[in-house]
Amino acid sequence: MRVALLANLQKNAPTWPGMPADRWDDLDSQETIDAILAALRAGGHDATFVEGNLSLLETLPRLQPDICFNICEGHWGDSREAQVPAILEMLRIPYTGSGVLTLALTLDKPMTKRVLAYHNLATPAFQTFERVTEPLDPDMRFPLFVKPSREGTGMGITAESIVHDERQLRIQLRRQFDTYDQPILVERFIEGREVTLGLLGNLTSPVAWRLPEDLEAPRISRGLHFFPPLEVDMTRYPEEEAGVYTSRMKTEWANQFYYHCPAPLPAELVEELNWLAAATFRVTGCFDVGRVDFRLDAHDNDKPYILEINPLPGLNPGYSDLPLEAQADGWTFEQLVNRILTEAIDRYGLTETVPALSMPI
Repeated sequence: MRVALLANLQKNAPTWPGMPADRWDDLDSQETIDAILAALRAGGHDATFVEGNLSLLETLPRLQPDICFNICEGHWGDSREAQVPAILEMLRIPYTGSGVLTLALTLDKPMTKRVLAYHNLATPAFQTFERVTEPLDPDMRFPLFVKPSREGTGMGITAESIVHDERQLRIQLRRQFDTYDQPILVERFIEGREVTLGLLGNLTSPVAWRLPEDLEAPRISRGLHFFPPLEVDMTRYPEEEAGVYTSRMKTEWANQFYYHCPAPLPAELVEELNWLAAATFRVTGCFDVGRVDFRLDAHDNDKPYILEINPLPGLNPGYSDLPLEAQADGWTFEQLVNRILTEAIDRYGLTETVPALSMPI
């Protein structure tokens, strides 16, 4: 198939005086693009990279791809991850991954948490701040965790994101408002381990968007493949990181990433994480691939709390969570990339014109 790989390269991103140092941390490197192109070509596809910007309106009709492999994070706006898929839908070009509504929703962490809470899926209690002086809800109890509402790749997350009193809260709110100029999410800090779990596929019927209230009702996850959960090995990082998966771990130290995969967890807890990941995937309307982040409450028998879902998980083969989980599951990077593509091809009812790579079952 003729495949257009759509992404936003860090080296092509705009710059300006005084921009935050981490402004484009969620964009892709040339290394990642080259690896995905090589994987697609190994799968027999005619793959071409195209920068995901307004030039797509002219470039794609000329290129005429059968499908786009979309990993665009976007540059501007509250729903920037949804902008390229919106262009693709206007042009009626199929693409991998979740759709416009899901990508707009999941970039907004407070809105995602409202959806999770509506479906009775455990997520830390939270409050969204529009200004520094906004009063703290009396039901919110310290310690709390402070982060931007609409960023990824750990942007804005440091050890100082954990606040223990009103003074620390107001200092951190001011810092994040000044840096990111957006609403700030404050949530209960769950003391315990942090794990992330990748999944790919698409739910097959029956699919109910409203989760059953009956706890004994069947847990629907048919059509999904779950990768083993990954846990960051916090003991290998400086104590000042405070046991938090910070932006420094995801950027400065990405090539020295310490982790356990599969995470050393009881089988019944892994089963629970799989179900929660499937439920989150379902209620947010994801397609093809995703990754769900959890904290396990050390004070409540490792009860899992959903932090967020990422429908555009990083795909750097050397250090991104999803490829590392796939590798631990016996998958090659080429198999992972081509399986994501195949899921989208099947979802659109397209016909592959080349033999697929041998895939793990």
